Amino acid sequence: MTLNPKSEIRSPNRRARAFTLIELILAVGVTAIVLTAINGVLFSAMRLRESTTAAVDESLPAQQALATLQRDLAGAMPPATNGVFSGDFKVGGVTSLGLNQPVDIELYTTTGALRQNEPWGEVQRVTYELKLPADRSAPGKDLIRSVTRNLLAVTTPQPDDQWMMGGIQSIEYSCYDGTQWRDYWDTTLTDTNLPVAVRVRIQRAGGNSGPGNAQPVEIVVPIDAQPK
Repeated sequence: MTLNPKSEIRSPNRRARAFTLIELILAVGVTAIVLTAINGVLFSAMRLRESTTAAVDESLPAQQALATLQRDLAGAMPPATNGVFSGDFKVGGVTSLGLNQPVDIELYTTTGALRQNEPWGEVQRVTYELKLPADRSAPGKDLIRSVTRNLLAVTTPQPDDQWMMGGIQSIEYSCYDGTQWRDYWDTTLTDTNLPVAVRVRIQRAGGNSGPGNAQPVEIVVPIDAQPK
């Protein structure tokens, strides 16, 4: 019988190679280290996402409130001796015509939305004031915007209260008369025109960390309507 030189001769003592116990232990250890690292990165990313979402949710009402307040001040109507759709501009613990109670600021502004199903014009009376929140355990006060659209009503209509933001320790309004900043303005008395600009400074309540720890937010709004 002739043997094929290309045929493979296998030894009966040759065995297939397998992993040793030390290699298995090393593989399991490396896998555990990699999974631990992935777990730490994953949970860090989740905590970062939650903190970022909470920060955005907390700052969103403040941004919307400041944008609305800036738009109301920029659209302030000048006072007039006669005429319904222009009224007084009051700042500094004055008595509101519509609420019959002290407010921080009252003005007539051209920020009313025109709609086909509502007969009101764009001029509306707006007041801002701080009120205690419904939840007394919450820190600070709530900023409430009260709007009166029907300025031609025979009787004084009930204003529409709008919650703007909460957690406010204090809010300051300052009016610039061209030479200095003043914390009081009333066109029904000595001030016969609108201020040149209005500065608003909001101090957030510190919550559990104590009041005054949060940085104040400040905006300055120039007022262009100066007919007199």
